[in-house]
Formats: sequence, structure tokens, C-alpha cells
Amino acid sequence: MNKIQNLAALAVLPVAAALVALPAQAAERPGCPAPSKADVRRSSAAKVDKPARGAAAMKGVRVNHIPKGFTYGQVLVNKHDGMVEYSYQWSDDRDDMSRRHRSLWVRVVCWPKATSVAQLKNAPFRIGTFSGDTTTTKIGDREVLRQGGDGALGAGVYSGWVERPGVVVTVMATPPLVPGLTKIIKGIQL
Repeated sequence: MNKIQNLAALAVLPVAAALVALPAQAAERPGCPAPSKADVRRSSAAKVDKPARGAAAMKGVRVNHIPKGFTYGQVLVNKHDGMVEYSYQWSDDRDDMSRRHRSLWVRVVCWPKATSVAQLKNAPFRIGTFSGDTTTTKIGDREVLRQGGDGALGAGVYSGWVERPGVVVTVMATPPLVPGLTKIIKGIQL
């Protein structure tokens, strides 16, 4: 298992019972993608998809540009601090320490308090906080917060934005995927 899978497995253990009601709670937040019951179960069981799912890996989210070469994927669902995190990670079979390792993690966070990109620096994410040196850039019509990946996320670039009030999107791309990160971000539709 890679770093994100290990962290995800640890994160879901204490909240597994609360996840059963997750789809109904997320549905109460209009405009925020809600994980299906099947995705909640897959996340709780730490099931891995071989081969990885495609552009519609998450219900209500479309990732229109997924680089080729991913061998497996995993859906992750978590609920805490009044927010619901729904994500999918695509990865290859290379070791996490390999410079050629390719991993892409796209997450949608239903966080009712989110209204601006500046708030992401203080967001109570359990994994993938914006705690390092950040920059703000414009990608298409989105104002995107970016920082170098470190810690649990590993090397690469971590980006995030507020898609609309209450809906945050984050993307983590390992170094081999960074040159195409702008195209990946532009291709995400909710």
C-alpha cells in the first residue's frame, strides 16, 4: 500500500459507523457530490480497483484528463468536523520512493464554511492541509492555491480551490504528472 492508502485506512477505522449515513447527509448539501453507498462500503473496506476506474470514478465528479499508465485506484470517503471528503486516487505499481512513481489524487470536500481560496489554509482537512509555502494562481476561471507536496502526501504539487460556496476540490500530482497538472485541473467538472 502507498502512503495515501495507509493513511486512508487509518482514517476510516474510527468513523466507519458514521459513514453509513454519509450519502444522505451529503445529499442535503445542494451542489456537492455525494458518494454512493457502494463507494462508502468500498472505502470502509479499503477495496482497491484493478484496473483503476476512469473519468467518472466518483459519482457527480468528472476528471476529463487522466494521464495513461495507472494500474490501480481507490475511492476514499471520510466524514469529520462538519465536512465530507470524497476522493479517488489513481496510482501505478512503482514504489512510492521511485522518482518515476505516478499518483493522482482528486478530492471533493463538502465544507459548508468554504467560500474563498484563502480559507483553505485553515481548513480542518485530516490529510492534505495547506500548511507550507503556498502560491495562488489562475487556472482557467479558477483561483487555485498551490504548494509543494510533502509529509504524508509525498513529493509533487498539491492544489486546491473553492469550486462554489461549500464545495472544495483538491488535487495532488506526483512529479511525473506535474507538467500536465493544469490540463488535469481544467478538465475537472462537478
